[in-house]
Amino acid sequence: MRRATTTSHTPRAAWIAALRQVLVRWVWWLALCLTGASGVAHNALAQGVELVTLELRPVDGALTLEFSARLALSRAVEDALRRGVPMYFEVDATLYRSRWYWRDERVSQVSRSYRLSYQPLTGNWRVGLGALGQTYPTLAEALAVISRVSGWRLAEASQLESGLRYYVEFSYRLDASQLPQPLQIGLGNEWTLGLSRVLKADEALIEAAKK
Repeated sequence: MRRATTTSHTPRAAWIAALRQVLVRWVWWLALCLTGASGVAHNALAQGVELVTLELRPVDGALTLEFSARLALSRAVEDALRRGVPMYFEVDATLYRSRWYWRDERVSQVSRSYRLSYQPLTGNWRVGLGALGQTYPTLAEALAVISRVSGWRLAEASQLESGLRYYVEFSYRLDASQLPQPLQIGLGNEWTLGLSRVLKADEALIEAAKK
Protein backbone atom coordinates (compact mmCIF):
# COMPACT_ATOMS: atom_id res chain seq x y z
CA MET A 1 0.00 0.00 0.00
CA ARG A 2 1.28 3.42 -0.92
CA ARG A 3 1.03 6.34 1.45
CA ALA A 4 0.04 9.54 -0.34
CA THR A 5 1.81 12.83 0.21
CA THR A 6 0.33 16.32 0.08
CA THR A 7 1.42 18.39 -2.89
CA SER A 8 -0.15 21.68 -1.78
CA HIS A 9 -0.14 23.58 1.48
CA THR A 10 -3.66 25.03 1.09
CA PRO A 11 -6.27 23.74 3.59
CA ARG A 12 -8.57 22.53 0.80
CA ALA A 13 -5.82 20.62 -1.00
CA ALA A 14 -4.64 19.06 2.26
CA TRP A 15 -8.20 18.00 3.13
CA ILE A 16 -8.76 16.42 -0.30
CA ALA A 17 -5.43 14.57 -0.14
CA ALA A 18 -6.22 13.23 3.34
CA LEU A 19 -9.71 12.10 2.23
CA ARG A 20 -8.28 10.35 -0.82
CA GLN A 21 -5.78 8.50 1.35
CA VAL A 22 -8.52 7.37 3.74
CA LEU A 23 -10.63 6.02 0.85
CA VAL A 24 -7.68 4.15 -0.66
CA ARG A 25 -6.83 2.64 2.72
CA TRP A 26 -10.38 1.39 3.31
CA VAL A 27 -10.60 -0.12 -0.18
CA TRP A 28 -7.29 -1.90 0.36
CA TRP A 29 -8.40 -3.20 3.76
CA LEU A 30 -11.70 -4.50 2.37
CA ALA A 31 -9.89 -6.30 -0.46
CA LEU A 32 -7.48 -7.84 2.02
CA CYS A 33 -10.31 -9.21 4.13
CA LEU A 34 -12.25 -10.56 1.14
CA THR A 35 -9.25 -12.44 -0.22
CA GLY A 36 -8.65 -14.05 3.15
CA ALA A 37 -5.15 -12.65 3.58
CA SER A 38 -4.29 -13.82 7.09
CA GLY A 39 -1.18 -15.09 8.83
CA VAL A 40 -0.48 -17.88 6.31
CA ALA A 41 0.29 -17.18 2.68
CA HIS A 42 -0.66 -19.59 -0.11
CA ASN A 43 2.01 -21.20 -2.26
CA ALA A 44 2.98 -19.02 -5.19
CA LEU A 45 5.75 -18.99 -7.77
CA ALA A 46 7.19 -15.55 -8.39
CA GLN A 47 10.41 -15.05 -10.34
CA GLY A 48 12.18 -18.12 -9.04
CA VAL A 49 10.80 -17.98 -5.48
CA GLU A 50 8.22 -20.56 -4.40
CA LEU A 51 6.69 -19.32 -1.17
CA VAL A 52 6.07 -22.12 1.33
CA THR A 53 5.32 -20.31 4.61
CA LEU A 54 4.74 -16.72 5.61
CA GLU A 55 3.11 -16.45 9.00
CA LEU A 56 2.84 -14.16 12.01
CA ARG A 57 2.97 -15.78 15.45
CA PRO A 58 2.76 -14.62 19.08
CA VAL A 59 5.82 -15.92 20.97
CA ASP A 60 7.08 -14.93 24.43
CA GLY A 61 5.42 -11.52 24.55
CA ALA A 62 6.29 -10.56 21.00
CA LEU A 63 4.96 -10.69 17.46
CA THR A 64 7.26 -12.92 15.39
CA LEU A 65 7.56 -13.84 11.72
CA GLU A 66 8.05 -17.27 10.15
CA PHE A 67 9.20 -17.42 6.52
CA SER A 68 10.32 -20.22 4.23
CA ALA A 69 10.61 -20.53 0.46
CA ARG A 70 12.27 -22.58 -2.28
CA LEU A 71 14.65 -20.74 -4.59
CA ALA A 72 15.44 -21.54 -8.21
CA LEU A 73 18.44 -19.56 -9.43
CA SER A 74 18.75 -18.73 -13.11
CA ARG A 75 21.69 -20.03 -15.13
CA ALA A 76 23.22 -16.55 -15.24
CA VAL A 77 23.10 -16.13 -11.45
CA GLU A 78 24.55 -19.57 -10.75
CA ASP A 79 27.30 -19.14 -13.33
CA ALA A 80 28.30 -15.82 -11.77
CA LEU A 81 28.40 -17.44 -8.33
CA ARG A 82 30.67 -20.23 -9.57
CA ARG A 83 32.98 -17.61 -11.05
CA GLY A 84 33.44 -16.05 -7.62
CA VAL A 85 30.80 -13.29 -7.67
CA PRO A 86 28.94 -13.15 -4.32
CA MET A 87 25.18 -12.63 -4.28
CA TYR A 88 23.20 -10.72 -1.67
CA PHE A 89 19.66 -11.62 -0.64
CA GLU A 90 17.64 -9.04 1.30
CA VAL A 91 14.75 -9.85 3.65
CA ASP A 92 12.63 -6.98 4.99
CA ALA A 93 9.51 -6.82 7.16
CA THR A 94 7.76 -3.65 8.32
CA LEU A 95 4.88 -3.56 10.78
CA TYR A 96 2.33 -0.76 10.32
CA ARG A 97 -0.54 0.44 12.48
CA SER A 98 -3.54 1.48 10.37
CA ARG A 99 -4.96 4.97 10.98
CA TRP A 100 -8.05 6.18 9.19
CA TYR A 101 -7.37 9.86 9.83
CA TRP A 102 -3.79 10.07 8.56
CA ARG A 103 -1.00 8.05 7.00
CA ASP A 104 -0.33 4.70 8.65
CA GLU A 105 2.20 4.60 11.46
CA ARG A 106 5.32 2.48 11.13
CA VAL A 107 5.68 0.52 14.35
CA SER A 108 8.84 -1.46 13.63
CA GLN A 109 11.10 -2.61 10.82
CA VAL A 110 13.51 -5.54 10.66
CA SER A 111 15.84 -6.65 7.89
CA ARG A 112 18.49 -9.23 7.06
CA SER A 113 21.12 -9.36 4.34
CA TYR A 114 22.53 -12.77 3.38
CA ARG A 115 25.78 -13.06 1.44
CA LEU A 116 26.05 -16.20 -0.68
CA SER A 117 29.40 -17.12 -2.23
CA TYR A 118 31.24 -20.10 -3.73
CA GLN A 119 34.70 -21.26 -2.63
CA PRO A 120 36.40 -22.92 -5.63
CA LEU A 121 39.35 -24.35 -3.68
CA THR A 122 37.12 -26.41 -1.38
CA GLY A 123 34.02 -26.68 -3.58
CA ASN A 124 31.91 -25.40 -0.66
CA TRP A 125 29.26 -22.70 -0.48
CA ARG A 126 29.38 -20.03 2.21
CA VAL A 127 26.48 -18.10 3.72
CA GLY A 128 27.23 -14.93 5.66
CA LEU A 129 24.87 -12.99 7.91
CA GLY A 130 26.55 -9.98 9.45
CA ALA A 131 29.72 -11.14 11.19
CA LEU A 132 28.56 -14.78 11.19
CA GLY A 133 29.28 -17.29 8.45
CA GLN A 134 28.82 -20.98 7.73
CA THR A 135 29.92 -23.28 4.88
CA TYR A 136 27.80 -25.94 3.18
CA PRO A 137 28.79 -28.75 0.79
CA THR A 138 26.02 -28.09 -1.76
CA LEU A 139 24.26 -25.10 -3.27
CA ALA A 140 20.87 -26.57 -2.32
CA GLU A 141 21.81 -26.59 1.37
CA ALA A 142 23.05 -23.00 1.22
CA LEU A 143 19.87 -21.84 -0.54
CA ALA A 144 17.74 -23.54 2.11
CA VAL A 145 19.48 -21.46 4.79
CA ILE A 146 19.04 -18.07 3.08
CA SER A 147 15.39 -18.71 2.29
CA ARG A 148 14.16 -19.45 5.80
CA VAL A 149 13.59 -17.33 8.92
CA SER A 150 12.21 -18.72 12.17
CA GLY A 151 11.09 -16.83 15.28
CA TRP A 152 12.06 -13.43 13.86
CA ARG A 153 10.96 -10.88 16.46
CA LEU A 154 9.05 -8.16 14.69
CA ALA A 155 7.58 -6.20 17.61
CA GLU A 156 7.52 -6.40 21.39
CA ALA A 157 4.28 -6.45 23.37
CA SER A 158 4.92 -2.90 24.59
CA GLN A 159 4.77 -1.67 20.97
CA LEU A 160 1.28 -3.09 20.37
CA GLU A 161 -2.08 -1.63 21.35
CA SER A 162 -5.40 -3.41 21.73
CA GLY A 163 -8.30 -2.62 19.43
CA LEU A 164 -6.17 -1.31 16.55
CA ARG A 165 -5.45 -2.80 13.12
CA TYR A 166 -1.95 -3.87 12.08
CA TYR A 167 -0.41 -5.27 8.94
CA VAL A 168 3.05 -6.29 7.74
CA GLU A 169 4.73 -5.47 4.43
CA PHE A 170 7.20 -8.26 3.65
CA SER A 171 9.74 -8.53 0.83
CA TYR A 172 12.47 -10.96 -0.23
CA ARG A 173 14.79 -10.30 -3.16
CA LEU A 174 18.13 -10.77 -4.80
CA ASP A 175 19.83 -7.37 -4.45
CA ALA A 176 21.41 -6.78 -7.86
CA SER A 177 22.57 -3.31 -6.77
CA GLN A 178 25.38 -4.96 -4.80
CA LEU A 179 26.81 -6.70 -7.86
CA PRO A 180 30.09 -5.42 -9.33
CA GLN A 181 29.46 -2.39 -11.54
CA PRO A 182 30.32 -4.15 -14.86
CA LEU A 183 27.69 -6.83 -14.16
CA GLN A 184 24.98 -4.26 -13.48
CA ILE A 185 25.03 -3.08 -17.10
CA GLY A 186 22.18 -4.54 -19.13
CA LEU A 187 20.85 -6.96 -16.53
CA GLY A 188 17.97 -9.03 -17.87
CA ASN A 189 15.01 -10.81 -16.27
CA GLU A 190 17.23 -13.72 -15.27
CA TRP A 191 18.65 -11.47 -12.55
CA THR A 192 15.23 -10.57 -11.16
CA LEU A 193 14.32 -12.77 -8.23
CA GLY A 194 11.99 -11.75 -5.43
CA LEU A 195 8.53 -11.44 -4.00
CA SER A 196 6.51 -9.17 -1.73
CA ARG A 197 3.45 -9.81 0.40
CA VAL A 198 1.15 -8.00 2.82
CA LEU A 199 -0.02 -9.84 5.95
CA LYS A 200 -2.93 -8.79 8.13
CA ALA A 201 -2.43 -9.12 11.88
CA ASP A 202 -5.90 -9.68 13.38
CA GLU A 203 -6.95 -8.59 16.87
CA ALA A 204 -6.66 -12.11 18.33
CA LEU A 205 -3.06 -12.34 17.19
CA ILE A 206 -2.19 -8.94 18.66
CA GLU A 207 -3.83 -9.82 21.99
CA ALA A 208 -1.93 -13.12 22.13
CA ALA A 209 1.37 -11.33 21.47
CA LYS A 210 0.67 -8.88 24.30
CA LYS A 211 0.34 -11.67 26.91
